[in-house]
Amino acid sequence: MNTNEFDFKGFKMSGFLMLFLHLLVCAGMALTIVFLRGNVGLLVSLLVSSVLFLSIFPLGFMTNEPNNARVMIFFGKYCGTLKNNGFFWVNPFFVKKRITLRARNLNPDCIKVNDKSGNPIMIGMVLVWKVIDTYKAVFEIDSSSINETPVASTAIVMDGGLGKLMKSFENFVKVQSDAALREVAGQYAYDNNDMQCENTTLRSGGEMVNSHLERAMNERLSIAGIEVVEVRINSLTYAPEIAAVMLRRQQAQAIIAAREKIVEGAVSMVRMALEKLSNEKIVELDDDKKAAMVSNLLVVLCSDESAQPVLNTGTLHQ
Repeated sequence: MNTNEFDFKGFKMSGFLMLFLHLLVCAGMALTIVFLRGNVGLLVSLLVSSVLFLSIFPLGFMTNEPNNARVMIFFGKYCGTLKNNGFFWVNPFFVKKRITLRARNLNPDCIKVNDKSGNPIMIGMVLVWKVIDTYKAVFEIDSSSINETPVASTAIVMDGGLGKLMKSFENFVKVQSDAALREVAGQYAYDNNDMQCENTTLRSGGEMVNSHLERAMNERLSIAGIEVVEVRINSLTYAPEIAAVMLRRQQAQAIIAAREKIVEGAVSMVRMALEKLSNEKIVELDDDKKAAMVSNLLVVLCSDESAQPVLNTGTLHQ
């Protein structure tokens, strides 16, 4: 993946050391103010300088946790990405956009799409994604409406803009995942009932469909420096308006399949009965009697109701 991201090479130092120096400078200013009580001009200048120092200097403090990154921007210029962990102090005039590189889950609501056969279906997915390119994530997609607010003048600053920034990425992923899911679902039939030549369907495709969906989403999200770690279809049903009809069709197909098995078994049983009667010479049957016997046996074996026996009190031929 082509990228303009590079590691931050600017000045940075331990935040604890700079915090100690900061306290020393504050103490020195306080002592100087005490000694300059008689010089009003110098005292006013020192007070103004102290206020500016105390309001600007703490803005350089920042913390960076594992699998987090800081995109460093100096008056609109990208100066690199800081991925080192710890407590640091950098130039207070740097804008330090915080981005998490940790994996995040997204489970959007099911959407209604048309499959390859034109049937409306409800399909949903769950995906795991993460940011892998901080430059693209910050500068290639529009998140200007949720820029981080200026940090407060405290010694240790926890960047509250992370949630807003990552929310914009999540919204971007959600929109693109919706488009990718519609595209992939339209290329497969729900099942192979209507298209017997289709070997891969949404119901039977499994890993093949998931892999296709993952490729489609990575193509769409690469512009934002986001990678889909894993995506799977977790919900697949017919749309409510055709669900009842499709259920009856599935029931009819199940009944037909069951009948085929019953007839197959009945025919084999009739064949076995005729062979045993013939081989053991229990009774001699002509073609008409065999046909009548086959008909009666098939009716008995294939019927849904229990057979009602009829006793013949006459001779065999009456």
